[in-house]
Amino acid sequence: MHDIVRDFGPVRAVDGVSFEVRPGEVVGLLGPNGAGKTTTLRVLAGLLTPASGRAALNGVDVHRDPLAARRHLGFLTSSTGLYERLTGREVLITFGRLQGLTGAALLGRVEEVARELELAPFLEKRCGAMSSGQKQRISIGRAVVHDPLAYVLDEPTATLDPLASRDILALVQRARARGKAVLFSTHRMEEAEHLCTRLLFVRAGRIVARGSPEELRRESGQPTLTGAFLHFAGGQG
Repeated sequence: MHDIVRDFGPVRAVDGVSFEVRPGEVVGLLGPNGAGKTTTLRVLAGLLTPASGRAALNGVDVHRDPLAARRHLGFLTSSTGLYERLTGREVLITFGRLQGLTGAALLGRVEEVARELELAPFLEKRCGAMSSGQKQRISIGRAVVHDPLAYVLDEPTATLDPLASRDILALVQRARARGKAVLFSTHRMEEAEHLCTRLLFVRAGRIVARGSPEELRRESGQPTLTGAFLHFAGGQG
């Protein structure tokens, strides 16, 4: 992203945000409520159009060629938004087809995702009858069934219990090991500390600090990442 600006009426939600996420990197986006995190991620995913600036995925401009850009992206939020009458398998097949997969390649990828995320016990169940953790696993599968180069994860563990959250964190670790570029928004400092190679602290639509967890602790003079966060981005909740 380069110099992204996004307004909602008189409110400037994102104010000149620039950053990049490289392959094999997990970059954490942290900030208080209303700081502009979700708006930033939705601009990157092509769901919102910026007032100015440029967002690109693997060199493809998100807003000039949104369909081509989204082929490189797996976008996941805490809200699963699944079709309740479809089974888990039907969801994966549907979204695989939307991403251009067909035939044996599609079915093979569905089976691969089902194994990786341990979906077999509920893959044939209708989504409306699933638990929240099961729905989130299906939602993960839906987001990555086309094996994208980049993952954008908007507080995906916000509504989950620790066991379900563990699945998301394992997904991020596997994605990093496979050379994926991951942008991860969270309020949970322990997640950021554990997963992220770099962090972006956001306040009032601007990035106010960036660096590794160790660098941010050192620059803030705080012994913990929570202390560093409050030092750079506090006072806006």
